[in-house]
Amino acid sequence: MGRAAVSRKVVRVRQGNVSARADTVAAEEPLEIRLNGESLAITMRTPGDDFALAAGFLVSEGVLGSVEELRTITYCAGATEEGRNTYNVVDVRTAEGIGAERFTIQRNFYTTSSCGLCGKASLDAVRTVARWPLSDHPSLVLSPELLASLPDSLRREQRVFSRTGGLHAAGLFDERGVLLDLQEDVGRHNAVDKLVGRAFQKGLLPLSRSVLMVSGRASFELVQKAVMAGIPVLAAVSAPSSLACELADESGMTLVGFLRGDSMNVYSGDWRVVT
Repeated sequence: MGRAAVSRKVVRVRQGNVSARADTVAAEEPLEIRLNGESLAITMRTPGDDFALAAGFLVSEGVLGSVEELRTITYCAGATEEGRNTYNVVDVRTAEGIGAERFTIQRNFYTTSSCGLCGKASLDAVRTVARWPLSDHPSLVLSPELLASLPDSLRREQRVFSRTGGLHAAGLFDERGVLLDLQEDVGRHNAVDKLVGRAFQKGLLPLSRSVLMVSGRASFELVQKAVMAGIPVLAAVSAPSSLACELADESGMTLVGFLRGDSMNVYSGDWRVVT
Protein backbone atom coordinates (compact mmCIF):
# COMPACT_ATOMS: atom_id res chain seq x y z
CA MET A 1 0.00 0.00 0.00
CA GLY A 2 2.84 2.39 0.79
CA ARG A 3 5.66 0.43 -0.81
CA ALA A 4 8.09 2.88 -2.44
CA ALA A 5 10.79 0.38 -3.42
CA VAL A 6 10.95 -3.26 -4.47
CA SER A 7 13.80 -5.77 -4.26
CA ARG A 8 14.57 -7.60 -7.50
CA LYS A 9 17.18 -10.17 -8.48
CA VAL A 10 19.57 -8.92 -11.17
CA VAL A 11 22.61 -10.20 -12.99
CA ARG A 12 25.42 -7.74 -12.48
CA VAL A 13 28.23 -7.37 -15.01
CA ARG A 14 31.27 -5.37 -13.96
CA GLN A 15 34.51 -5.39 -15.94
CA GLY A 16 33.80 -8.86 -17.28
CA ASN A 17 32.76 -10.29 -13.90
CA VAL A 18 29.22 -11.69 -13.71
CA SER A 19 27.31 -12.17 -10.46
CA ALA A 20 23.73 -12.51 -9.23
CA ARG A 21 22.57 -10.12 -6.58
CA ALA A 22 19.53 -8.26 -5.24
CA ASP A 23 18.85 -4.73 -6.40
CA THR A 24 16.34 -2.16 -5.21
CA VAL A 25 14.09 -0.51 -7.77
CA ALA A 26 11.50 2.23 -7.42
CA ALA A 27 7.93 0.96 -7.20
CA GLU A 28 5.49 2.02 -9.90
CA GLU A 29 1.78 1.15 -9.88
CA PRO A 30 -1.37 2.68 -11.40
CA LEU A 31 -3.67 4.80 -9.29
CA GLU A 32 -7.22 5.45 -10.40
CA ILE A 33 -8.77 8.61 -8.96
CA ARG A 34 -12.56 8.69 -8.75
CA LEU A 35 -14.57 11.82 -8.02
CA ASN A 36 -17.85 11.17 -6.22
CA GLY A 37 -17.86 7.61 -7.53
CA GLU A 38 -17.05 8.45 -11.15
CA SER A 39 -13.71 7.44 -12.67
CA LEU A 40 -11.72 10.57 -13.41
CA ALA A 41 -8.00 9.92 -13.87
CA ILE A 42 -5.36 7.23 -13.93
CA THR A 43 -1.77 8.03 -13.10
CA MET A 44 1.31 5.87 -12.74
CA ARG A 45 2.80 6.63 -9.35
CA THR A 46 4.98 5.39 -6.53
CA PRO A 47 2.58 4.04 -3.86
CA GLY A 48 2.37 6.14 -0.71
CA ASP A 49 0.49 9.30 0.30
CA ASP A 50 -2.18 8.39 -2.25
CA PHE A 51 -4.83 10.51 -0.51
CA ALA A 52 -2.55 13.54 -0.65
CA LEU A 53 -1.86 12.79 -4.32
CA ALA A 54 -5.58 12.73 -5.11
CA ALA A 55 -6.24 15.92 -3.16
CA GLY A 56 -3.32 17.74 -4.73
CA PHE A 57 -4.41 16.65 -8.20
CA LEU A 58 -7.87 18.13 -7.60
CA VAL A 59 -6.36 21.35 -6.24
CA SER A 60 -4.29 21.72 -9.41
CA GLU A 61 -7.41 21.15 -11.52
CA GLY A 62 -9.38 23.85 -9.69
CA VAL A 63 -11.86 21.50 -8.00
CA LEU A 64 -10.68 21.86 -4.40
CA GLY A 65 -9.32 24.88 -2.58
CA SER A 66 -10.27 24.45 1.07
CA VAL A 67 -10.73 21.51 3.39
CA GLU A 68 -14.40 22.42 3.79
CA GLU A 69 -14.96 21.39 0.18
CA LEU A 70 -13.74 17.84 0.87
CA ARG A 71 -15.78 15.17 2.67
CA THR A 72 -13.72 12.00 2.46
CA ILE A 73 -10.99 10.19 0.52
CA THR A 74 -11.06 6.41 0.76
CA TYR A 75 -9.58 3.37 -0.93
CA CYS A 76 -12.22 1.52 -2.94
CA ALA A 77 -12.94 -2.00 -1.77
CA GLY A 78 -13.97 -4.47 -4.44
CA ALA A 79 -11.69 -2.92 -7.04
CA THR A 80 -11.22 -6.31 -8.72
CA GLU A 81 -13.66 -8.96 -9.95
CA GLU A 82 -12.76 -11.00 -6.89
CA GLY A 83 -13.81 -8.09 -4.70
CA ARG A 84 -10.44 -7.49 -3.11
CA ASN A 85 -8.92 -4.10 -2.35
CA THR A 86 -5.84 -3.37 -4.46
CA TYR A 87 -5.19 0.00 -2.79
CA ASN A 88 -4.79 1.37 -6.32
CA VAL A 89 -8.23 3.02 -6.53
CA VAL A 90 -9.26 6.03 -4.42
CA ASP A 91 -12.61 7.78 -4.32
CA VAL A 92 -12.78 11.47 -3.43
CA ARG A 93 -16.13 12.62 -2.06
CA THR A 94 -16.68 16.36 -2.10
CA ALA A 95 -19.10 18.64 -0.33
CA GLU A 96 -22.45 19.25 -1.98
CA GLY A 97 -22.13 21.43 -5.05
CA ILE A 98 -18.43 20.69 -5.54
CA GLY A 99 -17.74 18.39 -8.48
CA ALA A 100 -16.46 17.81 -11.96
CA GLU A 101 -18.22 20.88 -13.34
CA ARG A 102 -15.52 22.93 -11.60
CA PHE A 103 -12.79 21.57 -13.81
CA THR A 104 -10.89 24.41 -15.42
CA ILE A 105 -8.94 22.10 -17.71
CA GLN A 106 -10.22 19.81 -20.44
CA ARG A 107 -8.01 16.78 -20.59
CA ASN A 108 -7.96 13.16 -21.52
CA PHE A 109 -7.50 11.99 -17.94
CA TYR A 110 -4.84 9.39 -18.49
CA THR A 111 -1.45 10.50 -17.25
CA THR A 112 1.86 8.72 -17.18
CA SER A 113 4.72 8.93 -14.72
CA SER A 114 6.52 11.35 -17.03
CA CYS A 115 3.76 13.63 -18.26
CA GLY A 116 0.71 14.81 -16.36
CA LEU A 117 -0.57 16.95 -19.21
CA CYS A 118 -1.02 14.43 -22.01
CA GLY A 119 -4.31 15.04 -23.78
CA LYS A 120 -4.74 18.76 -23.17
CA ALA A 121 -7.41 20.07 -25.49
CA SER A 122 -5.62 23.33 -26.22
CA LEU A 123 -3.11 25.80 -24.81
CA ASP A 124 -5.92 28.11 -23.78
CA ALA A 125 -7.52 25.33 -21.73
CA VAL A 126 -4.49 24.95 -19.48
CA ARG A 127 -4.23 28.63 -18.59
CA THR A 128 -6.21 28.13 -15.42
CA VAL A 129 -7.71 30.82 -13.25
CA ALA A 130 -6.00 30.61 -9.88
CA ARG A 131 -7.84 31.21 -6.62
CA TRP A 132 -4.84 32.99 -5.13
CA PRO A 133 -3.20 35.43 -7.58
CA LEU A 134 0.53 35.57 -6.96
CA SER A 135 0.43 39.33 -7.37
CA ASP A 136 -1.37 39.45 -4.01
CA HIS A 137 1.91 38.47 -2.30
CA PRO A 138 4.67 40.59 -3.84
CA SER A 139 6.79 40.98 -0.71
CA LEU A 140 8.55 37.59 -0.77
CA VAL A 141 12.22 38.24 -1.63
CA LEU A 142 14.97 35.62 -1.70
CA SER A 143 18.74 35.93 -1.98
CA PRO A 144 20.70 33.99 -4.61
CA GLU A 145 22.66 32.39 -1.77
CA LEU A 146 19.47 30.99 -0.22
CA LEU A 147 18.28 29.64 -3.57
CA ALA A 148 21.68 28.06 -4.20
CA SER A 149 21.39 26.10 -0.94
CA LEU A 150 18.11 24.39 -1.87
CA PRO A 151 19.32 21.62 -4.24
CA ASP A 152 21.72 20.17 -1.66
CA SER A 153 19.06 20.36 1.05
CA LEU A 154 16.67 18.51 -1.24
CA ARG A 155 19.18 15.87 -2.24
CA ARG A 156 20.14 15.08 1.37
CA GLU A 157 16.54 14.11 2.15
CA GLN A 158 15.90 11.95 -0.94
CA ARG A 159 16.02 8.70 0.99
CA VAL A 160 14.32 6.44 -1.56
CA PHE A 161 16.35 7.93 -4.42
CA SER A 162 19.49 7.04 -2.52
CA ARG A 163 18.38 3.39 -2.57
CA THR A 164 16.97 3.21 -6.11
CA GLY A 165 18.28 6.13 -8.17
CA GLY A 166 14.88 6.17 -9.90
CA LEU A 167 12.67 8.83 -8.34
CA HIS A 168 11.94 12.50 -8.86
CA ALA A 169 11.73 14.76 -5.82
CA ALA A 170 9.82 17.89 -4.93
CA GLY A 171 10.53 19.91 -1.81
CA LEU A 172 8.63 22.74 -0.18
CA PHE A 173 10.83 25.33 1.54
CA ASP A 174 9.98 28.39 3.57
CA GLU A 175 11.48 31.82 2.89
CA ARG A 176 14.42 31.04 5.22
CA GLY A 177 15.37 27.95 3.22
CA VAL A 178 14.01 25.49 5.79
CA LEU A 179 12.63 22.30 4.24
CA LEU A 180 8.97 21.96 5.20
CA ASP A 181 8.07 18.82 3.28
CA LEU A 182 9.51 16.50 0.64
CA GLN A 183 7.95 13.92 -1.64
CA GLU A 184 9.51 11.40 -4.01
CA ASP A 185 7.73 9.70 -6.91
CA VAL A 186 8.37 8.16 -10.31
CA GLY A 187 6.36 11.08 -11.70
CA ARG A 188 7.52 14.64 -11.04
CA HIS A 189 3.94 15.89 -11.27
CA ASN A 190 2.87 13.27 -8.69
CA ALA A 191 5.55 14.43 -6.26
CA VAL A 192 4.25 17.99 -6.52
CA ASP A 193 0.62 16.87 -6.17
CA LYS A 194 1.54 14.97 -3.01
CA LEU A 195 3.21 18.08 -1.55
CA VAL A 196 0.25 20.29 -2.41
CA GLY A 197 -2.22 17.67 -1.20
CA ARG A 198 -0.55 17.35 2.19
CA ALA A 199 -0.59 21.13 2.60
CA PHE A 200 -4.25 21.16 1.55
CA GLN A 201 -5.13 18.48 4.13
CA LYS A 202 -3.51 20.64 6.82
CA GLY A 203 -5.41 23.75 5.72
CA LEU A 204 -2.21 25.56 4.69
CA LEU A 205 -3.23 26.78 1.23
CA PRO A 206 -2.29 29.18 -0.24
CA LEU A 207 1.45 28.54 0.13
CA SER A 208 2.24 32.18 -0.48
CA ARG A 209 5.50 32.29 1.53
CA SER A 210 6.97 29.12 0.07
CA VAL A 211 9.43 27.95 -2.57
CA LEU A 212 8.88 24.80 -4.61
CA MET A 213 12.12 23.03 -5.53
CA VAL A 214 12.08 20.15 -8.05
CA SER A 215 14.87 17.74 -8.92
CA GLY A 216 14.33 17.75 -12.69
CA ARG A 217 13.15 20.18 -15.31
CA ALA A 218 10.45 22.83 -14.90
CA SER A 219 7.57 21.90 -17.19
CA PHE A 220 4.39 23.82 -17.89
CA GLU A 221 2.38 21.50 -15.66
CA LEU A 222 4.63 22.10 -12.65
CA VAL A 223 4.28 25.85 -13.04
CA GLN A 224 0.52 25.40 -13.29
CA LYS A 225 0.37 23.27 -10.14
CA ALA A 226 2.47 25.80 -8.23
CA VAL A 227 0.26 28.68 -9.39
CA MET A 228 -2.90 26.83 -8.37
CA ALA A 229 -1.45 26.26 -4.88
CA GLY A 230 -0.42 29.92 -4.54
CA ILE A 231 3.33 29.17 -4.60
CA PRO A 232 5.20 32.26 -5.86
CA VAL A 233 8.63 30.69 -6.57
CA LEU A 234 9.50 27.53 -8.51
CA ALA A 235 13.14 26.44 -8.76
CA ALA A 236 14.53 23.54 -10.76
CA VAL A 237 17.96 22.02 -11.22
CA SER A 238 17.35 21.63 -14.94
CA ALA A 239 15.78 23.63 -17.78
CA PRO A 240 12.29 25.08 -18.04
CA SER A 241 10.17 24.79 -21.17
CA SER A 242 9.04 27.79 -23.20
CA LEU A 243 5.44 27.36 -22.05
CA ALA A 244 6.57 27.15 -18.44
CA CYS A 245 8.33 30.49 -18.87
CA GLU A 246 5.27 32.05 -20.51
CA LEU A 247 2.85 30.89 -17.81
CA ALA A 248 5.21 31.93 -15.01
CA ASP A 249 5.57 35.37 -16.58
CA GLU A 250 1.81 35.77 -17.04
CA SER A 251 1.11 34.60 -13.48
CA GLY A 252 3.71 36.73 -11.72
CA MET A 253 5.75 33.72 -10.63
CA THR A 254 9.50 33.67 -10.11
CA LEU A 255 10.87 30.79 -12.19
CA VAL A 256 14.47 29.67 -11.65
CA GLY A 257 16.20 27.04 -13.77
CA PHE A 258 19.64 25.43 -13.95
CA LEU A 259 20.02 25.96 -10.20
CA ARG A 260 23.39 24.31 -9.68
CA GLY A 261 26.08 25.39 -7.26
CA ASP A 262 26.11 29.17 -7.12
CA SER A 263 24.74 29.65 -10.64
CA MET A 264 21.16 29.90 -11.87
CA ASN A 265 18.98 31.41 -14.58
CA VAL A 266 15.99 33.49 -13.51
CA TYR A 267 13.43 33.25 -16.31
CA SER A 268 10.66 35.36 -14.79
CA GLY A 269 9.94 37.35 -11.64
CA ASP A 270 13.56 38.36 -11.11
CA TRP A 271 12.44 41.12 -8.76
CA ARG A 272 11.96 38.47 -6.06
CA VAL A 273 15.65 37.62 -6.23
CA VAL A 274 17.90 40.09 -4.43
CA THR A 275 20.95 41.00 -6.51
